[in-house]
Amino acid sequence: MVNLFLQYLQYERRSSPHTLTAYQRDLTQFTDYLAATYELAGPENATFPMVRSWIVSLVEQKMEATSINRKMATLRTFYKFLLKKETISLDPMQKVIALKTSRSLPAFVDEKPLSLLLDQFEFAEGFSGLRDKLVLELLYGTGIRLAELIHLKEGDVRVAEQVIKVTGKGSKQRIVPIHNSLPSLLEAYSAARKTAFPAPMTHHLLVTDKGEPSYPMMIQRIVKKYLSMITTIEKKSPHVLRHSFATHLLEKGADLNAIKDLLGHASLAATQVYTHNSLDRLKQVFEQAHPKA
Repeated sequence: MVNLFLQYLQYERRSSPHTLTAYQRDLTQFTDYLAATYELAGPENATFPMVRSWIVSLVEQKMEATSINRKMATLRTFYKFLLKKETISLDPMQKVIALKTSRSLPAFVDEKPLSLLLDQFEFAEGFSGLRDKLVLELLYGTGIRLAELIHLKEGDVRVAEQVIKVTGKGSKQRIVPIHNSLPSLLEAYSAARKTAFPAPMTHHLLVTDKGEPSYPMMIQRIVKKYLSMITTIEKKSPHVLRHSFATHLLEKGADLNAIKDLLGHASLAATQVYTHNSLDRLKQVFEQAHPKA
């Protein structure tokens, strides 16, 4: 049933490869636990006490509450699927309550060092330097997710209109504007790419040094390399640039609903976390500048 469930996620819910990998990993770990602890062949026959026992074991392993809650979400989706298929009659997740978590604020990079990097840093000449800069400009300039970036096709870029078509979670599409300096960078990158790879192997916008489609680890390495030059924050990931995009827009007075649409959030609740970043910044400015502070 696990394979059938994964096929359902892939073809009916159109889940991303990243999501599929996470679900498969969670279900494999749960299946292994059931086999080792209860000699149960698969998760289809698991009961509430068995699920609870697994959660306790994860807590004892010092796993973070957010990670445990994500695994619980996987099981909830899996057992809802089994109920729908009438494979089971009782949902073992029905009584399971999510663990309490302390929500951490999104990490972001200040506007000034990012501007220095993108406007004044001399990237390597030729294809690879242009590609690296384009990666940073797209992530910070549009706020798109890593998965959305690597799935961008050349046809998704509308230079004349200064927009890109982004395919987000659940294959939902949205149009995101690009800033004024991106069209010239896109054209320079496209020309350098054609010179480097006269016979294109893919229609993906971003490619490796061999002309193949980009992949998550490659983009993560690029981002970490350049962010290490300008910031000491612990996480130097593509998502940090997405957080920076949203935080800086909010600080400039952008409407929260507009930011929600640009980020592709399903609800405003996911976007509201950035208001805490801006509030912290306002407090910091007040404490540094106000004579009564």
